[in-house]
Amino acid sequence: MIKYDKVRALLEKQQLDALLIMSDYNRRYLSGFTGSSGAVIITKNNQYLISDFRYKSQAKEQAEHFDFVLQTKGLLPFVIEFLQDKNIKTIGFEGQHVNFNTYKDLKSHFELVPLTGEVEKIRMIKTSDELTLIQKACEIADESFEYILKYIQPGMTELEVKNELENYMTKLGASGPSFDTIVASGYRGALPHGVASDKVIETGDMVTLDFGAYYQGYASDITRSFGVGSLSDEMTKIYNIVLESQLKALDEIKSGMSGSEADKISRDVIKSYGYGDNFGHSLGHGFGLEVHESPGLAQKSEFILEEGMCFTVEPGIYVDNVGGVRIEDDCIVTENGLKKLTHSSKDLFII
Repeated sequence: MIKYDKVRALLEKQQLDALLIMSDYNRRYLSGFTGSSGAVIITKNNQYLISDFRYKSQAKEQAEHFDFVLQTKGLLPFVIEFLQDKNIKTIGFEGQHVNFNTYKDLKSHFELVPLTGEVEKIRMIKTSDELTLIQKACEIADESFEYILKYIQPGMTELEVKNELENYMTKLGASGPSFDTIVASGYRGALPHGVASDKVIETGDMVTLDFGAYYQGYASDITRSFGVGSLSDEMTKIYNIVLESQLKALDEIKSGMSGSEADKISRDVIKSYGYGDNFGHSLGHGFGLEVHESPGLAQKSEFILEEGMCFTVEPGIYVDNVGGVRIEDDCIVTENGLKKLTHSSKDLFII
């Protein structure tokens, strides 16, 4: 498989005897194993998954491309002993995930080379199997949004909406929400990450709903803003500006651009209307096994966009004590530009 070829190319480039993976997401990505404890070791010629008795059957079933090794003591002591038995001398490790004590113990036995973010770079290009799961997660989000618009009524609290939405996603097959659902109504819409509260949704509020589903380990992430009963002229104007900036970005972002160039497309539209200071976050982020992963679309992002990358496009405007609007879609880079994976309507809806 291509991802294993990329890992072994990394081993050769860095002159490593083995790569040691202990973080949950990278372990799952490389092996397919979904258990909560274990280690992946990849050498030039072999692939091993170490875990304990609880996961013996599960590991053998899920990690079909790996030799399963049953751990018989604490995970780290067993890993060290296993590597020594294989005469491993130089190890690549996850610099951003390994804590100091683990590093110290490994360092006392091996030569260590930090490979910070290297597996995450491989993860940025999604496989066809990953895309199938991501698309299903997006479909759950779209269908759930259609449902919740019919459910919301003035007088409900944000928490009531959150709970109903998350419950509906699980009915559609989601294992749960991909992050803490945001329901931000009225003045709370000025909070970009205004997670649901006990505030009552009132007539005249703009409501921002930012949510996503996990489906078989893969995330979706969508945002829509809509009105309740009626909207002020200012909030209607802000909505149309955000929509214009998002549509322009969706139309113009393409392979070969940097993350900062992509961000600028949308940001320049918002700046042209005088709201530049009210768009304080990045345009988007990658998603997959994690709801926030690389690449980033931000003002200082140097990531070069490539075919197969999945990320959000989510401009927003936030005005203190007034409200806010954000519109977000999940996308994949193709040879012809961006392809949207979420399809909920973006017409300004008033319930």
